[in-house]
Amino acid sequence: MCIPILSIITHTRMIRYKKTISFAPLLFILHTVLWISIAQPAPSQNQIVQFTEVTEQLGIAFRHTNGESDEKYFIEPIGSGVALFDFDNDRDLDLYLVNGSDLPGQTSPVVPTNRLYRNDGDTFTDVTIQATVGDTGYGLGCCVGDYNNDGLTDLYITNNGPNVLYRNNGDGTFTDVTEATGVGGNQFSSGCAFVDIDTDGYLDLYVVNYVQFDLETNPECTRQGIRTYCTPEALQGATDILYRNNGDGTFTDITAAAGISGANGKGLGVVCGDVDNDGDIDVFVANDTTPNFLYLNDSDAVIQMTETALFAGVALSEEGRAYSGMGANLGDFDNDGYLDIAITNFQDQTNSLYHNAQSGFFNEVSFAKGIGERSLPYLAWGVDFVDVNNDGWLDLFVANGHLDDNVAEIDPIGTYAQPNQLFLNNRGISFEESVDAAIAVEKVSRGTAFGDIDNDGDIDIVVSNLKNAPTVLRNDSNNTSQWLCIKLIGTHCNRDAIGARVTLVSGDSTQIREVKSGSGYLSQNDLRLHFGLGDATQINTLTVRWPCGKRQTLQDVETNRVLVISEE
Repeated sequence: MCIPILSIITHTRMIRYKKTISFAPLLFILHTVLWISIAQPAPSQNQIVQFTEVTEQLGIAFRHTNGESDEKYFIEPIGSGVALFDFDNDRDLDLYLVNGSDLPGQTSPVVPTNRLYRNDGDTFTDVTIQATVGDTGYGLGCCVGDYNNDGLTDLYITNNGPNVLYRNNGDGTFTDVTEATGVGGNQFSSGCAFVDIDTDGYLDLYVVNYVQFDLETNPECTRQGIRTYCTPEALQGATDILYRNNGDGTFTDITAAAGISGANGKGLGVVCGDVDNDGDIDVFVANDTTPNFLYLNDSDAVIQMTETALFAGVALSEEGRAYSGMGANLGDFDNDGYLDIAITNFQDQTNSLYHNAQSGFFNEVSFAKGIGERSLPYLAWGVDFVDVNNDGWLDLFVANGHLDDNVAEIDPIGTYAQPNQLFLNNRGISFEESVDAAIAVEKVSRGTAFGDIDNDGDIDIVVSNLKNAPTVLRNDSNNTSQWLCIKLIGTHCNRDAIGARVTLVSGDSTQIREVKSGSGYLSQNDLRLHFGLGDATQINTLTVRWPCGKRQTLQDVETNRVLVISEE
């Protein structure tokens, strides 16, 4: 009886501040009782994980700036992303943090900039000035990829205003090549991803644009007579951009020719992967209060994307509404060989988990798999499928935090700072929320990046926090499970092997992973692929499907190491 009652409560309280609540005290009591009864199961002993917050210990002194003022500019609560990538090719992960900037009426003592921290083992060193990557624009997202195939991973930043492309020079420095490459734009951009749409061996670039926003005409919104941040309904949407890599260091805007310009979404998160298993890379965009996009790649000699989200069942919620999509990610949570989709949404909207039905359709399984009801009290952003306990099944991490710092005045159960959530995978059958003190610390979180920062064989987590320092969570779980990390190097295909798929067979277990640029909410994960292997001590077969279509198979692969595979 619990779930139907909770459903009634959810639909009584209007989403996104659209109605005044007349039965707030009763709903608060019912919600609290149901939350205790439904959403707080004790974790199984074999699913206990442990993370340690090590931000200060690593020497990371960054603090996010959003230009907050009494004007409540629409852009202030959007937050920013974070990237984990090896910019200096020394085989460990460095950290890039995107920052906002001052807005009218604000003057910081020190000009806010993005920051790059080099991983030096036990500590991180701020090398922003030396590397010349301290962009001072109002930053939102980031993604990485070797766009010129020189063996050095480059960095792209999305801003409110012109975006920035930094070319990696290989000597610890970068060069701003935005103007020369033609990928600057001048919009309110959010998510981004490098992706070889036409499999010509050069990375193209997909840029998500959010809304048409101008500081001088910032809309003013209230709820119950109290000033709040406006929702995207107050602004017009914007068209995303697809840049084709010309192979000569320049890009061409092919948005219209590729079939993308017909839709004005209000996009935030973007993720790319082969969702229909036809060998090329598709694009999914999480839109905020407008239907999501799923572009299937029909490219051959000519790039052509077909928008199929409504047909596939991922454009709207299960009840047919456009939710407030923030972040999105792909991962095969039930190890059936097909990529599933996770989307984070607004408070009082469930986060969406879509199971790939392998026939062009997806089934919404948020409640069936155990994450639906547990997401209702939170406003969610960053998200990814990641195997944190190395048992061979992808878990699900979600970053939470509200928009309004005065939410307690207008919502009886709303909180500004919120705990992040980790859902452990029960062999694809269901997800069980893990209770971990470091993860549950309440902050106003936004972007998330995942990778093995200390190269010890398990996945660590970095979370960006609005108006605060980031959270670096070191995975200290005490387990003896086996693992394998794979770094792919393209030779005929793009050098970072973005779009490549690895299929790993160990005993009766089969897992897939794909190399992807751009992830979750405005962020970038490690380009290396991580596999948890449980008790397996050897891998039977490991098959790489390179982005250009060629397959390469290895047999009897040893575990517990970083394996580098170059395209033959």
